Amino acid sequence: MSGGEPQRRGRPREGPTITGYGPSDPGLADAYAVEDEVLLRARRQSELATVRPVSPASGAALQLLAAALDARSVAEIGTGAGVSGICLLRGMRPDGILTTVDVQPGLQRMAREMFAGAGFAASRARCIPGAALDVLPRLADGQYDLVFCDGDPAESPEYLAESLRLLRPGGMVCFEGAVSALDTAVFEAQSHAARELVRTVREHRALLSALLPVGDGLLCAVRR
Repeated sequence: MSGGEPQRRGRPREGPTITGYGPSDPGLADAYAVEDEVLLRARRQSELATVRPVSPASGAALQLLAAALDARSVAEIGTGAGVSGICLLRGMRPDGILTTVDVQPGLQRMAREMFAGAGFAASRARCIPGAALDVLPRLADGQYDLVFCDGDPAESPEYLAESLRLLRPGGMVCFEGAVSALDTAVFEAQSHAARELVRTVREHRALLSALLPVGDGLLCAVRR
């Protein structure tokens, strides 16, 4: 993240604009991402379950990052209806295993159906029901290439601590919702925790980080 603010040029306009650093409309990235019927169905199931999935651009970014890491083992906090899980699995190695955690077993059953519909064998996804902070301590140290956190923002500092333990050197942790956490007009406790997370990740000596402006903001950091 840059230390200074871009210089403002003229009055702000509604809709897509070009800033000093490029397009300011995140919808352009969503429009670029092409989703097939499998993902669209998973999104419809998310809507029916009143669960908000990652945006198309965030899903594409997760798939890209998993592929760049040649990920064999990925942990996910927040299974939902399987949208992010499908994206992660599509980027992982053919023998990769996704470990996904959610407090709602019903959502995980739905996600398993979505994974099967996407052509993934049942052995490719390990769905563990339960609270993330109860499940994560049971996972093995240093065995994960990527950890994706889309759970309770108020617990994000604890997710970071667990992720650092789970990741191999060179592995990556990603947090969904980071941009909205920087909205200074919001003062809820969970927003405060998320802002603290952004600050901690940026200043952490063992992490190399970037905030990607897709969806609600994807905060990504590589463990050195």
